[in-house]
Amino acid sequence: MDVSLIMSNILNPPVLFFFLGMTAVFVKSDLEIPPPIPKLFSLYLLFAIGFKGGVELAKSGLNQEVFLTMLVAIVMACLVPIYTFFILKIKLDAYNAAAIAATYGSISAVTFITASSFLQQLSIDFDGYMVAALALMESPAIIVGLILVNLFTQDQTERDFSWPEVLREAFLNGSVFLLVGSLIIGFLTGEHGWKVLSPFTQDMFYGVLTFFLLDMGLVAAKRIKDLEKTGPFLISFAILIPILNAGIGLLIAKLIGMPPGNALLFSVLCASASYIAVPAAMRLTVPEANPSLYISTALAVTFPFNIIFGIPLYLYGIDLLWR
Repeated sequence: MDVSLIMSNILNPPVLFFFLGMTAVFVKSDLEIPPPIPKLFSLYLLFAIGFKGGVELAKSGLNQEVFLTMLVAIVMACLVPIYTFFILKIKLDAYNAAAIAATYGSISAVTFITASSFLQQLSIDFDGYMVAALALMESPAIIVGLILVNLFTQDQTERDFSWPEVLREAFLNGSVFLLVGSLIIGFLTGEHGWKVLSPFTQDMFYGVLTFFLLDMGLVAAKRIKDLEKTGPFLISFAILIPILNAGIGLLIAKLIGMPPGNALLFSVLCASASYIAVPAAMRLTVPEANPSLYISTALAVTFPFNIIFGIPLYLYGIDLLWR
C-alpha cells in the first residue's frame, strides 16, 4: 500500500486535531470542552451531511443505481451483526456478543465524514446519495441485535422486551431523526435550498468537524483504560472485523458497479461501528451487556484505526479491484 495515502489522511486538519485531543489526555492537560458544545456540533454535522445528501439525491434522482445501493446497505446492516455475533460467541456470553455485534452492524457518521474529506482531498468524486445509505444503515443492527438476544439467551421465555420502545429508539432517536429529516428537506428544496444554506452547511463544515474530532480525541483517549477489561480477543476483533467488513463491502460494491468514490464510502460504512445510537439502545434494552466492552472497542480501537489506517487501506483495495 502507498504510504503516502496514510500520510495524506493523517496530515488532514480534522485527523490531526483528533490526535491533539488524545495527546491532551496522555500528558494530563486540563483541556476540556463543555459537554453542550460537542452535542451541538454533532447535531450540526448530522444536519449538514443529511441536507447535502438530500440535495445531491434530488440532483441524481431515484434511479436503479440509487435503489440498488440502498438495498445492499440494508442487507449489510442486517448481515454484519449476525456473523459477528457468532464470532464473538466464541469468547463472550450472548448478551455481550449481541450488543457488540449490533454496534459493529451499525455505522459511525464521523468516520463517514472523515472518509468524505479524504476523497475530496484526493479529488475523487462520490455521489451525495451515499448519505442516504448512511441513514439506512444506522438502525437495522439494533433490531437484529435484540432478536439475537431473544434467540440465544437462557431466559428468552421470561424476557419481556418493550418492542415499541426498542423500535422508537432504533428509528426515532435524535441522531437518526435529524439525519433523515435533513435528508428529506434537502431532497425537497434541492438546489434552491442549497444556495440559501450553503454559507452555513458548507463554509463552516470543516471547522466544526475539526473541533468535533478534537473532542473525540479527548473521549477516545479516556476510554483507552477500559481496554484493559476487554483483553486481546476484543482488541483483535476491533481491528480485524472492520477489515473483513470493508472487504465484503468492496466486493459487493464491485459486483453492483459502484464508482470508486462511492465504493470507499460504502466500505467505510460497513467497517465502522456505532458509539452513539446503538450504545444508547443497548443500555436501554440489554442491561446485562457491559457498556465498557462495546463502547471502548468501537470508540477507542475501531474508530482511530479506521480514520488513520482503515480509510487508506480500503482505498488501496479499490485501486487493486477497480483496475
